[in-house]
Amino acid sequence: MSLLPDRERAPDGDISPQEMVPSRKNVVLVDGVILNGPATDVKAGEKFVEDACRLIMEEVVLKATDINEKVCEWRPPEELKRLLDLELRDAGEPHHRLLQRCQDVIRYSVKTNHPRFFNQLYAGLDYYSLVARFMTEALNPSVYTYEVSPVFLLVEEAVLKKMIEFIGWKEGDGIFNPGGSVSNMYAMNLARYKYCPDIKEKGLSGLPRLILFTSAECHYSMKKSASFLGIGTENVCFVETDGRGKMKPEELEKRVQEAKKEGAAPFLVCATSGTTVLGAFDPLDEIADICERHGLWLHVDASWGGSALMSRKHRRLLQGIHRADSVAWNPHKMLMAGIQCCAFLVKDKSDLLKRCYSANASYLFQQDKFYDVSYDTGDKSIQCSRRPDAFKFWLAWKALGTLGLEERVNRALALSRYLVEEIKKREGFKLLMEPEYANICFWYIPPSLRQMEEGPEFWAKLHLVAPAIKERMMKKGSLMLGYQPHQGKVNFFRQVVISPQVSREDMDFLLDEIDLLGRDM
Repeated sequence: MSLLPDRERAPDGDISPQEMVPSRKNVVLVDGVILNGPATDVKAGEKFVEDACRLIMEEVVLKATDINEKVCEWRPPEELKRLLDLELRDAGEPHHRLLQRCQDVIRYSVKTNHPRFFNQLYAGLDYYSLVARFMTEALNPSVYTYEVSPVFLLVEEAVLKKMIEFIGWKEGDGIFNPGGSVSNMYAMNLARYKYCPDIKEKGLSGLPRLILFTSAECHYSMKKSASFLGIGTENVCFVETDGRGKMKPEELEKRVQEAKKEGAAPFLVCATSGTTVLGAFDPLDEIADICERHGLWLHVDASWGGSALMSRKHRRLLQGIHRADSVAWNPHKMLMAGIQCCAFLVKDKSDLLKRCYSANASYLFQQDKFYDVSYDTGDKSIQCSRRPDAFKFWLAWKALGTLGLEERVNRALALSRYLVEEIKKREGFKLLMEPEYANICFWYIPPSLRQMEEGPEFWAKLHLVAPAIKERMMKKGSLMLGYQPHQGKVNFFRQVVISPQVSREDMDFLLDEIDLLGRDM
């Protein structure tokens, strides 16, 4: 039965054009607010978006690969506050001034797309994932139910399925979430739930002392997760690593047995494939043997190193990952899907992920919907609103194909190999160790220290070199490169190659520039 008069309905049942035209009505006031028509100046808004997109194209995209541009326009915090005029006022600003604000934001932001930005485990510009981000920002979806996000839920399902194949599982489950740190927390909580399902309803009371094991080189999110989940940082057992930063399986076995003798309840081992500083890959097969022997959940934090799975040449680095119960893998790193794009993958296909995290919100996950509600995957997440991060990776994968992504990994590691050989040739540069991934760790030894014996005074002085060079390079804006002390070693540089826009010439420039900035020290 139609609620519209017959004269207003088109013959075929569709709504007539006349019906779509709003009728003239008197002004309606409620609490002094006029409710007729939109409150936004649509034309002005559209013009602002158009102008801002042109600015982004000219100042960000077109300049992304220009080595003549600065990597950063350094300003100290108080000066930058004044330059940006951050105060929020009662009255709004005109669009020309807002565009100037946008220009200032671009100018004083670090250009992570620049070929000479090497500071983090992400870099470069992938044009396809950038377009995907533009689209999702404009569409503003939230990925929890099929009814509000049909396309992006199907995209996520397709991407997760393909990633599961590369891990080597026949089937599995997973979800995209905001960061590898969150993936590691998911894994810790899921492993605990598998060990003790009652914890979801009954909480921590009555539980034995749970203990987990991870590498001494693991990501700091393991400690944060243990703290956040109420496990406690004292119940994170950091297993000794060898000289290359890999977990020692014999030490893991020893620590597990010790924990059992002390009356603790081991439930999880977190191995790392691609540690943050050294780029080390734990021996997964040997660790998996121990986990199977003791009935422990094996999680592999492959946030950084997981992308090597795309390369037939380098996937051997993750030998044995198919034996893991869960995996964290961040395509926004080596595969450049754009921050953030992080998958948590689980071998289990019995809805363990959903059972652990579901809250069955009746206003979202009604079971009597007119479509297949198995596509309402949001209850697998600890979030409600969730971004369609898989779409960025999907569009890039569609554009480049698996072979294109493989070439991206192979090229980055080939450039890393080139840099290593150049470091060996140059006076004043010294490798910490031969890398097995894209993390090249080295010292620059200025001329004043090159004849000094490597004793306490030498190392104390060398410790000051990397921070001083880092300050000079940032104030000059010529490049950005990270440094850190680590496991008793004084400050050294960590160079990471990711972006396909990086060339051999950029590797040469890196070493030349460090020498130029540090030779007078």
